[in-house]
Amino acid sequence: VQLQACGGGLVQAGGSLRLSCAASGLRFRYSVWAWFRQAPGKEREFVCATRGIDGATIYDDSAKGRFTISKSEARNSVYLQMNSLKPEDTAVFYCAAREGDTPSRRTNDYPYWGQGTLVTVSS
Repeated sequence: VQLQACGGGLVQAGGSLRLSCAASGLRFRYSVWAWFRQAPGKEREFVCATRGIDGATIYDDSAKGRFTISKSEARNSVYLQMNSLKPEDTAVFYCAAREGDTPSRRTNDYPYWGQGTLVTVSS
């Protein structure tokens, strides 16, 4: 299984970024796809997740209304559109996956991880 995240960068507060995660080695439709982030000096935390079979989503409160997770089964890819970015969103963002159809907010429930992409939001 390989997950490859990209799309991070430096953006001003209030700006937008779109992260992408290309996946291989899993049955896309029968997996759950998630984004986590880890800020400097902090633990990795859940951002959002989507279910491959029907696109059902869950979000952390910090992401609701600003971030949108989406997927493309044709491209075996998952995306994270981030709008209205704040300096406190600065973190390394990771895509993660687990087989099955139950989205989870727990880091330990995801056995597959991408390498992370850095998002820096300047004030």
